[in-house]
Amino acid sequence: MRALSKTGAKAGFDLVEARVPALGPSDVLIRVLKAGICGTDQHIFRWDTWAQRRIKPPLIVGHEFMGTVAAVGNAVSSLAPGERVSAEGHVSCGTCLLCRTGEAHICEHVKIIGVDIDGAFATYIAMPAANVWKLDPSIPDEIAAIFDPLGNAVHTVMAAGVSTKSVVVSGVGSIGLMAIPVSRAAGAALVFAIDVNQQKLELAERLGADAVFHAEDPNLIDEILRRTKGHGADVLLEMSGSGAAIDAGLHMLRNGGRAALLGIPPDDVKINLAERIIFKGLTVLGINGRKMFETWYQTEALVASGRVDLRPIITHILPFESFADAFELMSTGRAAKIVLDVESK
Repeated sequence: MRALSKTGAKAGFDLVEARVPALGPSDVLIRVLKAGICGTDQHIFRWDTWAQRRIKPPLIVGHEFMGTVAAVGNAVSSLAPGERVSAEGHVSCGTCLLCRTGEAHICEHVKIIGVDIDGAFATYIAMPAANVWKLDPSIPDEIAAIFDPLGNAVHTVMAAGVSTKSVVVSGVGSIGLMAIPVSRAAGAALVFAIDVNQQKLELAERLGADAVFHAEDPNLIDEILRRTKGHGADVLLEMSGSGAAIDAGLHMLRNGGRAALLGIPPDDVKINLAERIIFKGLTVLGINGRKMFETWYQTEALVASGRVDLRPIITHILPFESFADAFELMSTGRAAKIVLDVESK
C-alpha cells in the first residue's frame, strides 16, 4: 500500500510502499478515503524540538481520517465490511488507573496513531474495534475525516465551561477556528480571536467571533480589558502553542478565570507563575485529545444538528501525492484545514 512515512531524523515525509497492517482478532482494517492534516503533523514534518523528542522513525504519520471497513478480526461482531467509519486515535491499555476511572484519553500507556504507532496517511490502517466510530450517514466524508481535531476543539470548550462567558481564542489555526462556532453553540457570551495571520482572522470573524485582533497589536491586552469592562476575559482557549501568546493570554484573563491549553509549544516555555497564575487564582487545564467517547457523541450532535458547520474551515482538498504542497500551504498560512484525498492516483 501507499503510505507517508517519516523515514529518518530529518524534515519532510516520504511517499513509500508499505505492508498492509496485520489484523488481530479484535482489530478492524479500514481503507482510508480522506485524511486531515493537523498541527501535530506539521511539527513532525518540520522535525522541530518536540518532534525530535517524541517521534521514533520510521513511522507512518497521520491521525485524522475516515474510511470504510475492509475487514474485521474474528472476534469483532459490532462492525462489518463496507461501513463508513472514523476512529479515536488514542489507543489505550484499558487496565491502568486512568482507563478504569473514565480518563482513557490520558492513559498511562497510551499509544497515538501517527505519533507512537503507524498512522492513517496510508491506504489502510488497522484499529482496535473499540476505537472505531460508525459515522452518521448525513456527515460528508471530508467533514468526517476531521472529527479528531473538531473533537479537540469540543473537548477544550466543554472543559473550560464557556456558557455565558467572555472567551479569548488564542491562535486560530484549524482547531482554534473550530472552537469559535463550538463556543457559540455552547452559549459563550463573547468570543474574541487572536492570531498573526490576517486571512485566518477574517475567517474567524465569518465563523462568529465578535472581534478579532492581531497578536502583535500593542494595545491588545488593553482592548480585551476595555471590552470586558476592565475585568479581563473569563476564559482563555490557548490553541497556538506560542510562549508569547500563552503569556499574553494569561495576562488578559480576569482574576479567577480559566485557561484551557491545547496548543503544543515547539520548545520549553518561560512563564512568571506568580504573576500570571498564582496571584490571579487562575484554573489552568491541560487538554489532550478527546474524552473517550463522551466528546465523540457531543461532536456528532453538534455537526449532525447543523449547529457547527466546518465547511468554511476546509480550504483545500488535495490529492494524496500532493502532500508536500499541502504542508507548504499550511506552513505559509495560506490554508486553514487541508484534507487529503487518499484514494487519488
